[in-house]
Amino acid sequence: MSSSEVKKLLFEENEKVLCYHGPLIYEAKVLDSKWMDQDPEFIGPYYYVHYKGWKRSWDEWVPETRVLRWCDENIKMQSRLRSLYRTKQQTAASKASTSSSDTELNSLGKRRRDAKLEKEEDYLNKPEIRLEIPDTLKGQLVDDWENVTKNQQLVPLPRQITINDVLSRYKKFRKDKRGNRELNEDLLDEVFDGIRIYFNKALGTMLLYRFERNQYADIKRQNPDKDLVDIYGAEHLLRLFVQIPGLIAHTNMDSDAIHVLIDYLSDILKFMQKQQKHLFLAEYENADRGYVAISDTN
Repeated sequence: MSSSEVKKLLFEENEKVLCYHGPLIYEAKVLDSKWMDQDPEFIGPYYYVHYKGWKRSWDEWVPETRVLRWCDENIKMQSRLRSLYRTKQQTAASKASTSSSDTELNSLGKRRRDAKLEKEEDYLNKPEIRLEIPDTLKGQLVDDWENVTKNQQLVPLPRQITINDVLSRYKKFRKDKRGNRELNEDLLDEVFDGIRIYFNKALGTMLLYRFERNQYADIKRQNPDKDLVDIYGAEHLLRLFVQIPGLIAHTNMDSDAIHVLIDYLSDILKFMQKQQKHLFLAEYENADRGYVAISDTN
């Protein structure tokens, strides 16, 4: 494959597109595009987008994995995500005015099960790669986005249960599972190593919301010799799983290896769903006024 083919951009300047911001999708316009290769934290195709109806201060460079083609199928997906978010908002309002919280949570869970939150993208000639996010974890992504971007809250770091802890707990779960005699520990460790590499490289470029960037800079300065997987937890690991299909599409992995990897990742997600109450924060922390002021100026 020639360098010109490798660096082919899927979207053109001034093209109307759809773009992920958190777990929701918004209409946007591509203002600029480039193939970044100077900064090790920003490598690959990037687009400078403007979200329709948003202030210019929200314009940003986003990786290609967050951009979708403007077509009927993706517009329908955008609508489904908005419906899920409205359902969550309505349920939250109802909880504040009624004591029937159990009934409302069951209703929200049913709606979430019916919702579709799949990122479907076609990368050049690569086969489509899908990683199904369990329904309750889709709701977790919506809550995560709202806490950070709307409520100006942060995940307290370092997390008590880090990403490495999550992976260790999953491995123990698999080893203790009755009747499970097919666990290939060497292969599982390779999958874990891949997750760690992807996370450490992707966190600063595509997994953080803008409000979290000062926290990220501070935590790296305070822990220069510590891996990010020993600082961040399930909240940010879940964001990585949303992006992984796009990241894999830009590799040279063969189809068999991809299928094996997706199988393992799917099983880890199911484990995270079962352990959701233990792995994820119930409440984020409020950022202090000084932090908010600095973030607003960036």
